Amino acid sequence: MPDALFADSRLAEIYDWVDADRSDLDIYAAMVTEFGARSVLDVGCGTGTFACLLAERGVEVVGVDPAAASLDVARRKPGADGVRWLHGDATTLPPLRVDVATMTANVAQVFLADDDWAATLRGVRAALAPDGRLVFETRVPEREAWREWSPGHSRSRTHVPGIGMVDTWVETTEIDGSLVSFQGTYVFEADGSVHTSHSTLRFRSREEVEDSLAASGFAVDEVRDAPDRPGREYVFVARPVGQHVPDRPRGLSSGPGQPSSI
Repeated sequence: MPDALFADSRLAEIYDWVDADRSDLDIYAAMVTEFGARSVLDVGCGTGTFACLLAERGVEVVGVDPAAASLDVARRKPGADGVRWLHGDATTLPPLRVDVATMTANVAQVFLADDDWAATLRGVRAALAPDGRLVFETRVPEREAWREWSPGHSRSRTHVPGIGMVDTWVETTEIDGSLVSFQGTYVFEADGSVHTSHSTLRFRSREEVEDSLAASGFAVDEVRDAPDRPGREYVFVARPVGQHVPDRPRGLSSGPGQPSSI
């Protein structure tokens, strides 16, 4: 189930305001251009910032996410009419044959169980063209990012148009091996209401990620650094191997399964 930050309609509405700096997406937009991609699958698209950015540049985009509230926000953004929005995940996709699939931000780390992660990778692999690429990031465990998840480091106060001031902070609640849980707190000053979101991320080592990709039919082309967060993120670029794809045009073909919004 998606976290309340994405599934609670009130929190989804403020997400883009309290997390306004999306310079982390620049590397992905640059790679879409670098690889000459004409079609992109954005897994865990959330409120659609990246999908809409690409659509406005003329790229065919499918955005898939399990949080309906986030998709409601996404559909109202500039460029949203150029995106095919799907409510679901990588295991529920209709037939696709895209040039690039992405998982930005923390998406690759929300799959806590190995079986769920493997199923996601298999779903993405089936959606890629034989020469397509999967691009995603995951935090370097040794950097222990969770040490900065405390009210002292993360507290912020944001004015959201039509809503008013919102105070937010994040704090780590539990560390269990490679699983790190944390809570986000959101205080709406206009009515004094307090909302919380509970999340858990899995911090896989580089070797674990590479082994999981190989087991799911991918070959790792390279592992890059995130230029805006040097030494803090692994950015994986992988290709499907040994994939047999039915003969159909490249792009965002429709078929049985999840309905499209366009």
